[in-house]
Amino acid sequence: MRHEDEQPHIELGGEAVPIALRRHPTAKRLTLRLAPDGSEVRITMPRWGRTADALDFAHSRTDWLAQQRAKVPKRFAIRDGSSLMIGGEEAVLVWDEAAPRRPALIDGKLRVGGPTDSIEPRVQRWLERRALGLFENDAEHYCTRAGLTPVPVAITRAQRRWGSCSEKSRIRINWRLVQAPDFVRRSVVAHEVAHLVHFDHSPEFYALLDMIYEEDISRADRWLKEKGRTLYASFG
Repeated sequence: MRHEDEQPHIELGGEAVPIALRRHPTAKRLTLRLAPDGSEVRITMPRWGRTADALDFAHSRTDWLAQQRAKVPKRFAIRDGSSLMIGGEEAVLVWDEAAPRRPALIDGKLRVGGPTDSIEPRVQRWLERRALGLFENDAEHYCTRAGLTPVPVAITRAQRRWGSCSEKSRIRINWRLVQAPDFVRRSVVAHEVAHLVHFDHSPEFYALLDMIYEEDISRADRWLKEKGRTLYASFG
């Protein structure tokens, strides 16, 4: 018998995967998701829901969860010789003892020096700074197209959402999108800018999004659906 204070889990492909339960005040039904990196199964449930029912629901979808987890790219460490994506293009990390500690992207190579045991966090910080600069430029561009005053932009390390927009007129974008092609990253920023005007997914929202985003939004959405999880294959 499982004790109440134990972490619930589910067997997927012969591995015990934790189940994270979240009670939401507005939830009317159970929703089931796999974390983008495959590290846990997430269930959102009504406040009045029974834990046993939520766990039974997860176990009834074992095959589907296993199939989804099998699609998650295997995690790899960032080190000398690693390939990583920056703006949808492959870059090879090159460690050079004589190079500066701060990474620099030169001719498709991300050159970095300094201690080898801190390469990954330093590369992540570099990517996050690069991401914020791109997001700020994108947001200013789309705010202008929407007739809005540019708003503050911040990065997020969210495990599920690509972007968010607060009613206080602040946009947050997932830093991992710096790895995606430009048209994908820009589609997410445009999406959140449109939410500054329409805080919903009404026809008016989509009309504004279509007006400010210059490319095919369905193409960007399709890329995220099919390849978004690849952005979680590296970094913690």
